[in-house]
Amino acid sequence: MGDFRLPDLGEGLTEGEILQWFVEVGDTVTLNQPIVEVETAKAAVEIPSPFAGVVTAIHHPAGTTVDVGSVIISFTSADAPADDLVPEPAPEQPAPVEQQGALIGEVGPGGRTATLVGYGPRAGTATRRPRVDVPQPSAPAAAPPPETAARVSAAGVGQAAARQAAQVTVLAKPPVRKLAKELGVELAALAGSGRGGVITREDVEAAAGEGAAYASGLPAVLDAGERRIPVKGVRKVMAEAMAQSAFTAPHVTEFLTLDVTPTMELVQRLRAMPDLEGVKVTPLLLVAKALLLAVRRNPEVNSTFTGDEIVVKDQVNLGIAAATPRGLVVPNIKGADRMPLPDLARALQDLTETAKAGKTQPADMQGGTITITNVGVFGIDTGTPIINPGESAILAFGAVRPMPWVVDGQVVPRQVTTLALSFDHRHIDGHLGSQVLADVGRVLADPATALVWS
Repeated sequence: MGDFRLPDLGEGLTEGEILQWFVEVGDTVTLNQPIVEVETAKAAVEIPSPFAGVVTAIHHPAGTTVDVGSVIISFTSADAPADDLVPEPAPEQPAPVEQQGALIGEVGPGGRTATLVGYGPRAGTATRRPRVDVPQPSAPAAAPPPETAARVSAAGVGQAAARQAAQVTVLAKPPVRKLAKELGVELAALAGSGRGGVITREDVEAAAGEGAAYASGLPAVLDAGERRIPVKGVRKVMAEAMAQSAFTAPHVTEFLTLDVTPTMELVQRLRAMPDLEGVKVTPLLLVAKALLLAVRRNPEVNSTFTGDEIVVKDQVNLGIAAATPRGLVVPNIKGADRMPLPDLARALQDLTETAKAGKTQPADMQGGTITITNVGVFGIDTGTPIINPGESAILAFGAVRPMPWVVDGQVVPRQVTTLALSFDHRHIDGHLGSQVLADVGRVLADPATALVWS
């Protein structure tokens, strides 16, 4: 029926890691049924089936990194005979032992695609594929009888099939697979102690303690109390993006400590309003609104520096940095500056819940124009955030704490926070950066300012 190749799940992605398969060889699937979860450089995505039929081959086990365009699964019609699930070479033309090296899904000699056992038929011609030249021994050896060659070939095919089957049929539940991935343990190398050979959490932990092989296939050399996590997927892209931004755009960070007691009081009042019923209202919502108003007054901060020109964006796609088990992601709210407060609150809630669940789609992390990172949720006062690539500024929102503050000449307890704004000093000078940060502070110190600026 057809092969399904790993599609490009985002702009310019070249590979993805197979996290888990939802189907097995022999399963009947329907059109658009989720069949596999793949982690790209941007997010984990469930891919639906493009066919309705029977799975005949799974070409890459969970934990494998696959190039975009590679065949990952094959299907046949649900009406096909059961023998079609594992194609076998024709008995009159056994596959030579020296040509058994192609991996499942790869195009082998003569243009044939490697299947679970041997090679599938080659489209468009019946010509035999060329044999691989091998060095001849110095003394001519008598050719083995045809039946002996067939047995040798079958043995080679059987061993290759066994190796592939061992990779595809690793028995482990999703939480155990996730733990193995975090600890860098190769599941295919373990013998499961659970019922029916299922790999358990204890098996993975024991293997990690003994220095089991990592998913890369290289042996792990661990010192006492040490573990190593492969840098790939979201973590790898995050590291590359932050390094590129830090060493490309000259960062300047400015700080502002202010009394946000009026904002914290407003949060409590908003939570009781019917228009915001069922929506999570947090201080971050009002910080986002304050930044959007500051951008409206200072539109040049919502821009990108290309070297030859400054591209000022006509809408604000507000990014919110979110920590997830797979690493830092920065999804954004498209057109956030055009949303009324209730819509902004719902969009912010959906964005954070989706990110925490690891279900953010690649499109939601593209096209951001300015970002907020909420370090206050970790009890951190402030920091010097790194600008998200392609943007020009990022605002860090620190923890809100009761602190002594001077009001009308008297020291009284107030709710205080510190903001930090990092900006690209190639085109945002100190005046513009300071004005943006000051405008955010004015709204948070006196939320009535938002009514004047709206």
